[in-house]
Amino acid sequence: MCCDQQIPMEKAFKGPKVIADRMGGELDVRRVAEAGDEEFAAVMAEVPAVHRFPGSMGKRLQVLARYLIEHYDGDASAVWTRDAPDGKTVLKRLKALPGYGDQKARIFLALLGKQLGVRPDGWREAAGAYGEDGARRSVADVRDKVSLGEVREFKKAAKAAAKADGAE
Repeated sequence: MCCDQQIPMEKAFKGPKVIADRMGGELDVRRVAEAGDEEFAAVMAEVPAVHRFPGSMGKRLQVLARYLIEHYDGDASAVWTRDAPDGKTVLKRLKALPGYGDQKARIFLALLGKQLGVRPDGWREAAGAYGEDGARRSVADVRDKVSLGEVREFKKAAKAAAKADGAE
């Protein structure tokens, strides 16, 4: 989810597998966190690069990995499982992750609920419009090529509307 910015969704969500393959076959938050900055930058930049901006995204991923180790003992799923949190708590925890603002956190919460069956009490409300059943707003709603096209159309229309609002 961290890589899902300024590149196509498909590339962003393939990123962890590419990183894992380049680091020995398993995505290990500790190995990412402990890798030297130059070593991890090389993993990110190897052709084809994991991200459009491999250096800055590599740094973001390492900061995120270090945060997960410090706050969740390296277990990312603890963000949404530790102490059986409700949706508001999960959202708060997601927003506290380095590189996660309100929108990315809400999308991630919707992704957890819609795609992975992680549905703490109040998750839809906490996710806002991204949690709406039948929405086509984000990666949380992508299940196939048709829904991917619908999400892209929604984003395109939202950008056009924002541009029109700014022009008035």
